Amino acid sequence: MGEPNPSLTNELAKHLCRLVQTNVRIRARLHLLDWLGCVAGARRTAVADAARAGEPDRLLRAALLGNVLEMDDVHRSAILHPGPTVWPAALIVARETGATMDALLDAAVAGYEAAIAIGSTFDARHYAHWHNTATAGGFAAAGAAARLRGLDATRTAWALGNAGSVAGGLWHMRHAPAMTKQFHVGHAVRTGLWATQLADGGLTGPDAVLEGPQGLYEATTDAPNPMLLGEGWRIGEVSFKPWAACRHSHPAIDAALALKAEGALIPPFRLETYADAIAFCDRPEPETPAQAKFSLQHAIAVVAARGAPRPEDFEPTAIADPKIAELRAAVHVIEATDMTARYPHHFGARLMSGGASIELIDTLGDPERPLAPEGIIAKARTLIAWGGLPEAEADRAVALALDGDASPAGIVALIEDWI
Repeated sequence: MGEPNPSLTNELAKHLCRLVQTNVRIRARLHLLDWLGCVAGARRTAVADAARAGEPDRLLRAALLGNVLEMDDVHRSAILHPGPTVWPAALIVARETGATMDALLDAAVAGYEAAIAIGSTFDARHYAHWHNTATAGGFAAAGAAARLRGLDATRTAWALGNAGSVAGGLWHMRHAPAMTKQFHVGHAVRTGLWATQLADGGLTGPDAVLEGPQGLYEATTDAPNPMLLGEGWRIGEVSFKPWAACRHSHPAIDAALALKAEGALIPPFRLETYADAIAFCDRPEPETPAQAKFSLQHAIAVVAARGAPRPEDFEPTAIADPKIAELRAAVHVIEATDMTARYPHHFGARLMSGGASIELIDTLGDPERPLAPEGIIAKARTLIAWGGLPEAEADRAVALALDGDASPAGIVALIEDWI
């Protein structure tokens, strides 16, 4: 008899040990800066207050802040946000081991790969109940930490298996004004770190935790997609989010901005988009900032009233603005089956207003419509200022993330100064 086929986690573990090219590291630096901006922008939120009160490790506090503003990077077919789980895990191990900047970047690329490879296998049933960033996030953190610790493929697979054995994160938290989404990210980071630390010490993990008879797929999916492990690194597929709202609302924002530029964004508005955008963001009367970030109606109303949305446009003052409330009521949302068919590989919207209409297949920040490095830098500067930090701190973050070569210690110090 021949050797049994390797498990998916064993294949992935080997895949994560490959060479990372210079151009991929350059791309990773932009994602690092983007995450730093998201952390800084959340410094003055209630989540930050809770993190300071309840978590002594400042890098773990940062893990709780990276997705508060809903501006964290996103992979479409995996429907998850890799950055918030990858960067804190990698930086915590770098702080412990004294790793080089190149090693940090390589580890982050591996973490992104793990998140995307596994997240892309989840199907519609999984996403209906499970927060993909949470269920794949432990794998992402373990993949990054294992690379930085120098684990071989066998021990990396142990770490992935143990992290995956406790994967979770129910969407039920969307039904209450709770901070559980941030807890999901922090939990994934801590789980991946501990699984890797123990694997480094010899703690074994299960094979086939994904595809096994009582594995993650059997428990949470109907028909998982095949795991794709190509020659390149999939961090290049990750989108940057220019607006401070759920990614499902971004196609509507982009379409509204395009019609506004033509002078045609006039109520009433008819928005056609894919089913998940409606499932998550059909919210005509948001009451909190979190709800406003998940409201297609609020997103279009903000553009109509104020133009390109900024973080403050999802705060209580904007939510209560009578003009914005009136415009929200003028938004009619329906599903477009053609867009649902293209999803999740494409996040699109069709908006009709003022006798004009526009259809967008892809969204600003996607690989097909990339956000230029200058735009990513400008976004980070805006968020750092929104977090109450001086311009010099933005200069510091840009320099360390994009040009720092010696050690990640400067980035660790930056975060510890901020939070």
